[in-house]
Amino acid sequence: FVTYSRPGYAGSTRHEGRSVSSCADDVRSIAAALGLDELHVIGWSGGGPHALACGALLPDLVRSVATLAGVAPWGAPGLDWLDGMAAENVEEFGAAIAGPDELRRFLEPFAEALARVTGETVAEMLGGLVTDVDRAALDGAFAEYQASVLRAAVSSGIWGWFDDDVAFTRPWGFEPSSIAVPVTVWQGRQDAMVPFGHGAWLAASIPGAQGRLLDDEGHLSLVARFAEIVDDLLAT
Repeated sequence: FVTYSRPGYAGSTRHEGRSVSSCADDVRSIAAALGLDELHVIGWSGGGPHALACGALLPDLVRSVATLAGVAPWGAPGLDWLDGMAAENVEEFGAAIAGPDELRRFLEPFAEALARVTGETVAEMLGGLVTDVDRAALDGAFAEYQASVLRAAVSSGIWGWFDDDVAFTRPWGFEPSSIAVPVTVWQGRQDAMVPFGHGAWLAASIPGAQGRLLDDEGHLSLVARFAEIVDDLLAT
């Protein structure tokens, strides 16, 4: 199992102006450094579009892709992108559209707060983004894990988060319809961070995609099914 920090997060050098598709070069380099010639790729939340990019742009390397609560392309036809998002995310992406100064002003105080988050405070910190099913999942070791990931993500500032937001509101650099490797789309209906419509759109728009569209899961609770998701991915 291999994971990495996208540019600008934690100790990873910022790549200003990157697009979603930029990650394909990083993943190819990581695979080469580790001597891997076959990958199954999983992306959760903001990682979802990046996992799809690997499926679209690295078909010689990637055997299958799973996206968990990942966003659809901005301006996707037939999708109201913000519909169903909690107010915090609506404000965040509104700032991203307004311009870099506005986005920086929005993110900096949140990043300062996330730098101090603990397992006990993570649900409160995320506010309306956390639905009841996600709040129930944020318990014990999982809450501590989420808090540690958030602290690490902003340990070097806002830039990974900033550049992700910008990339999500611009063309990805590939079309989901161009993906030829097997894709499984996992999405919970109780998700206030990435609404259910995003997963439904991806499942309908990626050729041959298998939808795992679940009524009783949220954004965070999906991760509790990780072993099942991996087994399902390998089976494709």
